[in-house]
Amino acid sequence: MKSAYCVVGGGVSGLTAAYRLRVAAGPDASITLFDPADRLGGVLRTERIGGVPVDLGAEAFIARRPEVPALLGELGLTGRQVANTGARPLLYSQGQLHPVPTGTLQGIPAQASAVAGLVDDATLARIAAEPGRPLRWRAGADPSVAELVGDRFGEQVVTRSVEPLLTGVYAGSANTIGIRSAVPTLAAALDRGAASLSAAVREALPPPRDGALFGAVAGGYGVLVDELARRAGVRWVQAGIERVMRSARGWDLVDDEGGHWSAEGVVLAVPAPRLGRLIEHVAPHSAAAARRVQVASSALVALALPGGTPLPNQSGVLVAAGETLHTKAITLTTQKWGRRGNVELVRFSFGRFGDQLARSVGDDVLLNWSLEDLNRLFGIVTEPVDCRVQRWIDAMPQYGPGHADLVAEIRGGLPATLAVAGGYLDGIGVPACVAAATRAAEKLTGSGVAR
Repeated sequence: MKSAYCVVGGGVSGLTAAYRLRVAAGPDASITLFDPADRLGGVLRTERIGGVPVDLGAEAFIARRPEVPALLGELGLTGRQVANTGARPLLYSQGQLHPVPTGTLQGIPAQASAVAGLVDDATLARIAAEPGRPLRWRAGADPSVAELVGDRFGEQVVTRSVEPLLTGVYAGSANTIGIRSAVPTLAAALDRGAASLSAAVREALPPPRDGALFGAVAGGYGVLVDELARRAGVRWVQAGIERVMRSARGWDLVDDEGGHWSAEGVVLAVPAPRLGRLIEHVAPHSAAAARRVQVASSALVALALPGGTPLPNQSGVLVAAGETLHTKAITLTTQKWGRRGNVELVRFSFGRFGDQLARSVGDDVLLNWSLEDLNRLFGIVTEPVDCRVQRWIDAMPQYGPGHADLVAEIRGGLPATLAVAGGYLDGIGVPACVAAATRAAEKLTGSGVAR
């Protein structure tokens, strides 16, 4: 009897897992993928705005991580990988634009001069004196970023330097993200016995390297999504799954129309809140752990401005909390990736952990806020050629203190033929999702399909 697998969730995690299963199990295996959306890709969504493709979810990947370049190579898409231009972002704090500090890890400075001009003199003196203060650190500890950095360097470093970067990645805050998730190399340096936070940052700073920091896919992530779906050869069932139950063959899945599907192995590539409901009867301890993963929502406005609109030669703006701007981050897409077509592309992100903005504020208001912020920051007053509003509800997992232990609980309580994938496990970026999906497929097949 031929192998039969089910994959629940059609985002990049589910599609990568399905592709890995196909490579391992061969052309005769049955792979059924469930996703009720009108398109595959999950939070990877590419649409044409102003006549050019624009990503309305994730838009980039860390180029130094190998997972996405390797996957593009496997799929024959290496020629589609593009690099960022090298334009640097700005930081908006205390009503002013500043260069994003260099010589920092996620905004955590190695020395006071890194944040000069961003924090007051008392804070600079505190940073300079930090190496002389006793450091009490327990190996394996995972405090929040705010707890550690606030204690050692002061609140201004947290709110003005660190938090804008974390908000841009997680839609969270320094209070909701653990140090091991935000800056694992820093936690490792502290575990090895660094005498101070300043020393740990210096030890953990990566060496200078040539080449681009970020990569993207020419034509948008939709190119990758389409090729993964084609190579995986899945049967896409446009339905959600309501229950996962044991059966004589392995698993029985019940969809939201009452249909039953059997499989010997299942990958659940769904958000953590959804996972808890699916597995509460077959893996209650894993379900309970999944429910403890908190999530945030965000909204994105993409504008196509008339060609020649005078945008600064920067990649974007990260906004500190408490500022009067509406947006939390702006990507100057044309400046970051180079010109596409005859328009200037800009993306505005809204919503932070704990607020209801993405759920409650209307499209027209978000569009007006974007234009107001564009004017306030850059003095630009213009009507967009085209625009889109995209909402991502409960799509941003918060990597709180102790997150790695939580993930170990989720994975450790699952039966051998049930696996998980998704952005709440090992990292919110696409490379981490690809790695987790590969791990899920390997668990089911035991084939070592990782590249």
